[in-house]
Amino acid sequence: MRRTRNRHKRLDGFQRLFLLLVICLTALLGAILCTIHGPTPGLADAVAQFQEQSGVESPVTAVLLNFRGYDTLLEVMVLLLAVIGAWSLTEAPFPDQITEISPVQMGAVRLLAPVMCLVAAYLVWQGSHLAGGAFQGGAILGAAGVLLLVSELPWLRSTPVFSLRIGLVLGPLVFVGTALFCLFFTGDLLGYPEGTAGWLILLIETACALSIGLTLASLFAGGRPEDEVVLEHKPVDQSFNGERS
Repeated sequence: MRRTRNRHKRLDGFQRLFLLLVICLTALLGAILCTIHGPTPGLADAVAQFQEQSGVESPVTAVLLNFRGYDTLLEVMVLLLAVIGAWSLTEAPFPDQITEISPVQMGAVRLLAPVMCLVAAYLVWQGSHLAGGAFQGGAILGAAGVLLLVSELPWLRSTPVFSLRIGLVLGPLVFVGTALFCLFFTGDLLGYPEGTAGWLILLIETACALSIGLTLASLFAGGRPEDEVVLEHKPVDQSFNGERS
């Protein structure tokens, strides 16, 4: 019996160069880790020192949305770019034939979806003094959106695409708008005016939670929704009106 050998595809020049760079980067990171001796001092004392000025009681929220708000702003922008990239690739239309939903599944959706929205709102609210915030609440909202998409509810077909786009950019717009507001009054980007940090952080987290939930649900859908208005392309009449037989 003749044996067949597995033929592996050889790497081209670019792939070899990329593999070499990954190996060099891994070796460099390993060398850096080997040079670290003993525990490194953290920033817990510095955060506790300025905790009262942050406007929130949770040190995690104070770091993410006050002391290092730039990082969180960039993370929100990365999620928006991910949706833009997914929408630019393909569409994710609803199936033409409406599937029948079992009573058990419909009962679960009617029970779980409102509860998940309440839990998301609670997580956003408690983020100022306990564990929680925009990303935790947005993850719960995204899970609720996935549950609705899997169930293929009929009313989702009539949801305006424009409102979905507004919801996706709401968090980044509020975040950037708050940063410009702080820049105008304090001269520092995301440097909250005195006495306004608490409610500004809550405003940012509420808007970002809605956008994050819609972002996760949109990424699960796998593409952009169908446009509301479809333009009909009519064939161009190339005949000449003055043509004589």
